[in-house]
Amino acid sequence: MNYAKVHFLGATGTVTGSKFLVEVFNKKILIDCGMFQGIKELREVNWQDLPFDVATLDVVLLTHGHLDHVGYLPRLLKQGFNGEIIGTAPTLAIAEIILRDSAKIHEEEAKKATKEKYSKHQPALPFYTLEEVENTIGLFTSMMEGEWHILSEKILYRFQYNGHIIGATFIELDINGKRFVFSGDIGRTNDYLLDTPKKPDRADYIFLESTYGNRLHPDEDIDKIFSELVKTIIYNKGNLIIPSFAVERLQTLMYVLWKLYDKNKIPNIPIFVDSPMGNNVLEVFKHFPKWHKLSSREYNAICNHTTIIQSYRETWETIDDTRSKIIIAGSGMVTGGRVLTYLQQLIDEPSTIVLLVGYQAEGTRGRQLQDGTHEIKFFGKYYPVKATIKNIQSLSAHADQNDLLNWLSAIKNIPEHIYLIHGEPTASDTLRVKIKDRYHWQASIPKLYDVIELRV
Repeated sequence: MNYAKVHFLGATGTVTGSKFLVEVFNKKILIDCGMFQGIKELREVNWQDLPFDVATLDVVLLTHGHLDHVGYLPRLLKQGFNGEIIGTAPTLAIAEIILRDSAKIHEEEAKKATKEKYSKHQPALPFYTLEEVENTIGLFTSMMEGEWHILSEKILYRFQYNGHIIGATFIELDINGKRFVFSGDIGRTNDYLLDTPKKPDRADYIFLESTYGNRLHPDEDIDKIFSELVKTIIYNKGNLIIPSFAVERLQTLMYVLWKLYDKNKIPNIPIFVDSPMGNNVLEVFKHFPKWHKLSSREYNAICNHTTIIQSYRETWETIDDTRSKIIIAGSGMVTGGRVLTYLQQLIDEPSTIVLLVGYQAEGTRGRQLQDGTHEIKFFGKYYPVKATIKNIQSLSAHADQNDLLNWLSAIKNIPEHIYLIHGEPTASDTLRVKIKDRYHWQASIPKLYDVIELRV
């Protein structure tokens, strides 16, 4: 009898740090290779080596390009990995952008921490460097979506379109005839920019994300919310700051704001996009038109309607600009990036509105703001929060509870087991109960570093 061993090396009991090692038939396959984000205890796990001989790893398969799915790759090379890193072409394009940006931020923060002496280490060490990222990109290999690819005589794999962000997929492994399905992050059914995710039609073992396992996205009137926010900042001569993920969320915001202007629902208020990474992601949309719903006319109109900030000097010029304006800047959970510079200058102004869009992980500044903190710390100092904090959930790129349950609906067989990953404990457990109620299937919630043996 043959068994596959699955090691849960991340995204268990928490949303981030996606890493799942499958050992079977003398092959070691890593599904995703992400960084932990959020609380300090989790972030510190990033600095630990993985608990197996990384040099013996054969291949890494990527569901999509987000940092919590690809951000640990350069550390993998440091630990001796030299195999292929495989994903769809747009996933690898996004991963390239995100890793380069991440390395730049790590290097800049290390320099700043050394100079201002707020790191335990002197000199402070970057998590990885730009040079290490370039070596990582050298191992990238793109594969077609929707087709089976051979890994070995008994192992096939396939990437299937999954919405969420451009290039995102779920991964199916066919191991000796048994079907392993790794959901990655599942997208929405009626996304502004992306098509509806495909669904698996067969699965013996499912590794299912549960980020919104206990929630339904509210039925918010996005047009009305944005129209009122714009009216308010114009009336108060203030600024609307939207911390945003550079991938998908930023392009969605640009699209929504352009549409509102196009329908005469908001005036021609200046919109600044301050995210070098977001700018690069727009290029990915341009290069992979089959992976999204935008026509080239819409794409050009969106780009022409916003001012893309190219330099740090322009960031300061935007802050000094006295007009009411909308500023969209990275990062989405306020963990770093250009948005910190705007908040440092404007969060203590009562005329400022900070709009949080989407999920804010535990331990992030975004979650602190969402929870009503009276002060926020960055660059080693505290800043009073006098701005109005608003939050909308309906622009999330993640499937909600209904979407997750529907994603399972095309499976024709009865899965042997479902493992709920990528969720905080309450979200995962709520989804576990819902799956049992609706499908009568068994689901459980693994812990970090659990190892299971599955018959193949």
